[in-house]
Amino acid sequence: MSQFLHQRPLHNPLSDPDPLSPRSSANSQRHIPIFFNRTALLALLSLLLILGVFFPWARTSSVFSPSQSSSSSSLSKWRRYTLPEAASFVAKNGTIIVCAVSHPYLPFLNNWLISISRQKHQDKVLVIAEDYATLYKVNERWPGHAVLVPPAPDSQTAHKFGSQGFFNFTSRRPRHLLQILELGYNVMYNDVDMVWLADPFAYLEGSHDVYFMDDMAPIKPLDHSHDLPPPGKKGRTYICSCMIFLRPTDGAKLVMKKWIEELQAQPWSKAKKANDQPAFNWALMKTAGQVDLYLLPQAAFPTGGLYFKNKTWVEETKGKHVIIHNNYILGFEKKIKRFRDYGLWLVDDHANESPLGKL
Repeated sequence: MSQFLHQRPLHNPLSDPDPLSPRSSANSQRHIPIFFNRTALLALLSLLLILGVFFPWARTSSVFSPSQSSSSSSLSKWRRYTLPEAASFVAKNGTIIVCAVSHPYLPFLNNWLISISRQKHQDKVLVIAEDYATLYKVNERWPGHAVLVPPAPDSQTAHKFGSQGFFNFTSRRPRHLLQILELGYNVMYNDVDMVWLADPFAYLEGSHDVYFMDDMAPIKPLDHSHDLPPPGKKGRTYICSCMIFLRPTDGAKLVMKKWIEELQAQPWSKAKKANDQPAFNWALMKTAGQVDLYLLPQAAFPTGGLYFKNKTWVEETKGKHVIIHNNYILGFEKKIKRFRDYGLWLVDDHANESPLGKL
């Protein structure tokens, strides 16, 4: 090719005595390389124009497409991620700690995780994401520790207690827990508006089927019974569905199945703004004779109506508190303020202690 570009064409003067004649001119055109004729020149200019327009775009595309492709692949991976896969990944010594979170509650998730990390149990945490934004965000920061069990609830807003959205959100809980039990794992469930002050596993005495905490504020003796309390004014107990520990026994599975049945029998309506907790209490009461139940000590697992409203009791039981629940108060911002007032809003100064970092 280089010879063709740089070597003169051979010319025999005897064959063309008059180089200025038309015949000579035509003959000489045949020896000029083809890219100098008009059609080829136009084609060449068009090619340069096309390359000038599209080549920079192609280079830009090649710069971004690997990461875009990687991101798309990652999102697709987490959408296909199943509860059995996630449970197998996070389980430690056959135990999983579970919470269910929608995107507006990520700050509470982070606060809860900091407190768990301080007790060295964060590796066994599985976040059940209730929307895809939460699924992607948690797995971006902490791969493998979030899973979405379809179908995801429609709304991604922070639901007001007593709303249909809140009912839809919380009523999925017993199905998640039952599935984990069917996989053969011990499972601890926590709401994320909780803070660990000590290791709760030290309080799971014996080998009972279901462990839970009372949601009543009246003070119990330190040596109170661990049996299911008697029913209250509404004919049922007031156990909190916020903190539950389950062993993969037939008894625990029976309670979860009964909980699901009770939720189906008492759906949300405008007239009767149900939530999941009454159904959980009915399930406990209706299976109490068949299941080994254990009420956790009040001093270690106090309801928010006691811990945040009885300073004298808090002082008298100082050093005994294990998990604090920020309930008996409504409103996202009010919960944060209360945690701050009691030095329990950890994300402001200790976000680096969370597996998610600062969100």
